[in-house]
Amino acid sequence: MKERSARIKKLAVMAMLVALSIVLVWLIHFPIFAVVPFLEYDPADIPILIGTFAYGPLAGIALTVVASLIQGFTVSAQSGVMGIAMHIFATSTLVLAAGCIYKFRHTRRGAVLALACGTLAMTGAMLVFNHFLTPLFITPDLADSAAVAANRAYVDTLLFPAIAPFNLIKAGANSIVTFLVYKVVSRYIIHGEAQIWAGKKHLSSET
Repeated sequence: MKERSARIKKLAVMAMLVALSIVLVWLIHFPIFAVVPFLEYDPADIPILIGTFAYGPLAGIALTVVASLIQGFTVSAQSGVMGIAMHIFATSTLVLAAGCIYKFRHTRRGAVLALACGTLAMTGAMLVFNHFLTPLFITPDLADSAAVAANRAYVDTLLFPAIAPFNLIKAGANSIVTFLVYKVVSRYIIHGEAQIWAGKKHLSSET
């Protein structure tokens, strides 16, 4: 019974984190560099990172996929299939790297290392994604190899001046906020210590 209750609570918390991620991307989104206005910062990865630290990297990837699909068909519908694929690829890399490290180094230093490595991993992964896949998404006719090559050459001019720093800033900012709020969120929402404390206080007042 306790295991079932724990599973239900976990699913409920994960659903809440997905909903929070969608609300955050709806409320807060803005470009960082004018040269790439289509790349917007949003704090949607913060709830996903919190879920990753609480439940592990596989849960983080599940949160990423669900949140990305819902966002891609609702608040971020203008980004299309490319936006969904980009979000899944980027955030999955972030949570997989951060989640695996934090799983084995469950300390404050471990959290810092995990988030730093996740930020670097996401930045590197998006360089690869944008070089190889973005030209395919933005070329109407993939049979036109010259157009694909031209689009790849254009995207490559943006990799280090804009795309790499954008991902460093986005993942870095979300990682910093996650580090600052995780313990509080974990204590009161993930583990429910506030409810336990309230229950103890209620019992003590009756004795």
